[in-house]
Amino acid sequence: MTHPDIPIAGTAVHHTLEAVDLTLAYDQLEVARELSVQIPAGKITCIVGANACGKSTLLRALARLLKPRAGVVLLDGESIHRLPTKTVASRLGILPQSPTAPEGITVADLVARGRYPHQKWFRQWTSADEAVITDAMRATGTIKLAKRPVDELSGGQRQRVWIAMALAQGTDLMLLDEPTTYLDLAHQVDVLDLLVDLNQHDQRTIVLVLHDLNQAARYSHHLIAMRNGTLVAAGTPTQVITEDLVHHVFGLRCKVVVDQVAGTPLVLPIGRHNNLATETPPLADLAASNGHANPDPGAGPGLDR
Repeated sequence: MTHPDIPIAGTAVHHTLEAVDLTLAYDQLEVARELSVQIPAGKITCIVGANACGKSTLLRALARLLKPRAGVVLLDGESIHRLPTKTVASRLGILPQSPTAPEGITVADLVARGRYPHQKWFRQWTSADEAVITDAMRATGTIKLAKRPVDELSGGQRQRVWIAMALAQGTDLMLLDEPTTYLDLAHQVDVLDLLVDLNQHDQRTIVLVLHDLNQAARYSHHLIAMRNGTLVAAGTPTQVITEDLVHHVFGLRCKVVVDQVAGTPLVLPIGRHNNLATETPPLADLAASNGHANPDPGAGPGLDR
């Protein structure tokens, strides 16, 4: 799905976000230490790493959902914890893991909650607010769902509604924690394509946590790789995704090749049963035996060559 007319603009001034020497903990459990990261403005950044390495914890700290034990998160050069809550909410939107909506709330009402940071006690709801909400739902392909209860939607539809709510905040910075979790492959790609649309339309800064390295490489400009609560590498996908790094971060032997569709790094895991390929007929032979021979073995079903 493409969105050539995404209208959620008004974010020409890019806000900056960085973390300096963070130590992060839950009660007495230290999760991350000495983390310093700078989020490139106007780009898509993915945080990657093995389970429990501190990816989501770092994202929560960047969003001011977790106060660091040491160090500081800077939003526009100021400590994020010293800024008023509404100021932060007007500059930065966050979509946490598995968000929950109030029972029975409709899509339009949930998206409307994104406008709350812009409301003041003396200011009534305006036609401008309504226009932003409509624009957010149009951009995410959810406008036809406006009157439906959120809890009746599919997983992919719900994720789009949550992104619409974040869009309605009108923030330049969007932080998303595993936005493709529990979605099938088609809906994963649809959500990631939507984030690219939002970034390309007005260079919106997007930071997300992803588990899939190949998706992270294809859909991001900048990668942050973590291991055991520490920063291992940061840079472009080509700079970060190497066979040595994948082995160091994930404990996985692999081959890294060029993705023939996107031109980005593609990780091919090497498992214990990597000899199966020698026992399986080539794809061309399988297709021919089923009466579906492809005159161009390199062309996929949806790929124009």
